[in-house]
Amino acid sequence: MRLPSLTHLRCFESAARHQSFTAAAEEMGLTQSAVSKKVKELETDLGFELFQRVGRGVVLTAAGSGLAQDLALDLGALRNTLHKAVAAGAGRSALRIAVLPTFANRWLIPRLPDFFTRHPEVELNLSTRLERFDFARDPFDLAIHYGRDNWPGARMVELFGEQMIPVAAPAFFAQYDLEKIETLPTAPLVHLDSRRDAWGDWFRAAGILGQPRQDGRYFDQYSMVIGAAVAGLGAAIVPFDMVSQELDSGALMRLPGPGLRSPKRYYLVRPHGAATEPVQKFEAWITRQLRQKSAG
Repeated sequence: MRLPSLTHLRCFESAARHQSFTAAAEEMGLTQSAVSKKVKELETDLGFELFQRVGRGVVLTAAGSGLAQDLALDLGALRNTLHKAVAAGAGRSALRIAVLPTFANRWLIPRLPDFFTRHPEVELNLSTRLERFDFARDPFDLAIHYGRDNWPGARMVELFGEQMIPVAAPAFFAQYDLEKIETLPTAPLVHLDSRRDAWGDWFRAAGILGQPRQDGRYFDQYSMVIGAAVAGLGAAIVPFDMVSQELDSGALMRLPGPGLRSPKRYYLVRPHGAATEPVQKFEAWITRQLRQKSAG
């Protein structure tokens, strides 16, 4: 069959991701009617419906949903191919790395100036991935993974573990007299939505009787949890490595009590097989960063 135009495919992928022609139009800089027309033309080319029109909205058909999932991967691979071609045209190589957003923002990105100083010939393209994926289907060169050593079909190099510590802004610390650990049950707490048991685990480790307050604020990213703690919205329990800057600057204070060790760890992951030279350079660099961290 004749391949549809890339514009038609991009319009459909955007509309499918947003479940909205209007949002897709805003993303692509087109009118809503133009996106709708291109999706309709794509449906005509393919010979089946991609969306069902429900009221003033749209819902993917089963066939449309399958195509959208595959197409998102295909367009990502195409962007990666072009990114590498542009880098090669400038005499450089490119790495596509899947990262966890908080790890990237709080640990990796602040250290990248050193990488680019040492390796100006290597470009990095960072994209968020929260779950494991198939390197054959989603062609990343490397990934940062938090969890256990259980990524099938991949080579995993352990980076470091995670120690959770309780922190609070100085004014909040003083307001609730948190120098005394027994006053913590009266203080508002900030929670990570995916780790609702973290405070309960820490209370038990610290020997605090009773359950922590559950009426605090909930967020789905550690970066937001940290921001909420800095803003004085509550005490938070967060990975030590992600708040070292705030502790050094005094924006946050560590509460008394133990650290909470997680059985999960951070890993650098890549497909099995020989590593390319840019991958070897990144692996050597991040290993050097960890040695400096341990020495510090």
